[in-house]
Amino acid sequence: MQVDQVKRLEGALKDQTSAMVEELAGLIAIDTSFPPGVGYKRFAVHITEILTPLGFEVECVEVPEELWKSQSSHGPRTNIIAKRNHLAPTHCIYFHVDTVPAGDGWTYPPFKLTHKAGNLYGRGTADMKGTITATLGAIRALDRTKSGFEFNPVLLFCTDEEGGLYPGIRYLAECGKIDGPVLCLNGQSQPRIWAGCLGSMDLRIRFQGRAAHSGDPKNGINAIEETLPILEHLLILQKKIATRLSTLPPPPGQNSDSLHARLTVTMARGGEKGSSLPGFFEINLNRRYLPDEDADEVVNEIRNVIEEVISKTNLVGWSLDIEGHLAPVSDPRGTEYWPRWVAALSQGFNWPADQFRAWGSSTSSDMGWVQQTGVKEILLGGLSRPDRNIHAANEHTTIEDLMGLARSILFYLAKDFTKTEKVKI
Repeated sequence: MQVDQVKRLEGALKDQTSAMVEELAGLIAIDTSFPPGVGYKRFAVHITEILTPLGFEVECVEVPEELWKSQSSHGPRTNIIAKRNHLAPTHCIYFHVDTVPAGDGWTYPPFKLTHKAGNLYGRGTADMKGTITATLGAIRALDRTKSGFEFNPVLLFCTDEEGGLYPGIRYLAECGKIDGPVLCLNGQSQPRIWAGCLGSMDLRIRFQGRAAHSGDPKNGINAIEETLPILEHLLILQKKIATRLSTLPPPPGQNSDSLHARLTVTMARGGEKGSSLPGFFEINLNRRYLPDEDADEVVNEIRNVIEEVISKTNLVGWSLDIEGHLAPVSDPRGTEYWPRWVAALSQGFNWPADQFRAWGSSTSSDMGWVQQTGVKEILLGGLSRPDRNIHAANEHTTIEDLMGLARSILFYLAKDFTKTEKVKI
């Protein structure tokens, strides 16, 4: 790509900076928190209004309720596939539109974009609505400069990545609607080559006792107290599970045993009032499992521990439900598209090619379901960084990273862009 063409493309992108921030503000204002996920339909209407003037044809695909329904999820699961009739081969670009709930501790309004000293605060700015704005900015720059597209971008706006039982991208992939490789923008603003990640399973376990007045408890069964021996055995299992190490290369600066299987108690709830014995006790477990572990065995291991101990208690029953599941991602690297994407990231963020490293992570992705349908090479980029408060109060990204990602996508899609440095993938 000639220097003058690079400057022309970057100038067309830079001219959009204020408009991109304003567009991001509109996306942040729509609460798509999961759970429960009731904002998807409103978001679909909004993004359709943005995409239609850009020449995209929009298809709405709803995941059938029987696949995703759980205690924590409500409202239609509306996914969007946006295509344009370009002659270039298609290339899917993936976004999940859900965010985690706002939570406590914010000093800025979570659903109103705050621009302060180059930072952009709001729930979803980094994870991952900011990546939508970056992608649309890149496409507009290519359109306005009349530059050709190497790939015809197919944009996928999907539901329930944040721990959902049946993520939208899984449904699209299993319905045969994923055509070509996938650029997943649910990653970091770092010179990273994705080597895969662990799977994640959220389990809701309910133990049943019998409520009674605390002053006359003879006919009651205290569900919390009776569950304590089970919790003790689950903590023993936790230590056993933690000894299972992943073969994925660890992130820079971490030792080789940093990627290991995990079992974590993430929530506990029981009882109704202070003067009554609790008739139930409910816990949530998160299980991070390795690519070589079997999902059914992951559940059965926990079930077996509970069944072994519960017979020694007075509990009258129990149940286990899977509330969310993201399959592990086996090594998604390939040689057809990754070199071009690394070169685009290098150009977009001004990262030297020799800084790129391959590593895996204990965080999870719904791309594992895509892999299981036969798509093996999956690219990764995004706006996450360790200090951006992903899933916490005051989540933010920066104008610098937003534009860096937009430049990377711009070069990756541009017809005349060629990789100039070889990187070991």
